[in-house]
Amino acid sequence: MTIFQSPGNALIAAPPAKPGPRAISGFTLVEVLVTLVIMSVGLLGVAALHTASLRNNLDSALRSQASALAADIADRMRGNRTAALTGTGAYTIAIGATVAAPSESSPMAARDLYEWKQLLSQVLPNGDGSVAREGDVFVITIQWGERARQGENSGNVTFVTRTQI
Repeated sequence: MTIFQSPGNALIAAPPAKPGPRAISGFTLVEVLVTLVIMSVGLLGVAALHTASLRNNLDSALRSQASALAADIADRMRGNRTAALTGTGAYTIAIGATVAAPSESSPMAARDLYEWKQLLSQVLPNGDGSVAREGDVFVITIQWGERARQGENSGNVTFVTRTQI
């Protein structure tokens, strides 16, 4: 029961209003369905964002591995500086070139290149690399295969670094 104050300061009690057809509260089925559609689109967007994040995280990890492997062969050359700087090209190798398994009497450069090529193929998908000398600078190139994204052709990613020994 609702109590009103009249203009003459008399209190008047009014009976409670009966709910009419417009006074019923709640949600209609259409409103609920629209909400579900909006929520579904939002959740699909979040899932797509998460998938892209995971893919980019993997690509970043492969690039970090390539950087570490380039530093690895550079450190091996610094450890065997005399052989690296001689004119025989002990550390020069091309992409696609294979290195025979070294024996006990093999020079250190041959063992270093064999182990490096093995690491490239184990750590990176379709990993391969090359070392070339340009004057006093060594150019280290590493390639690996990248997964194809939707609508794109798969290809090789190339990481190139230059260093002095």
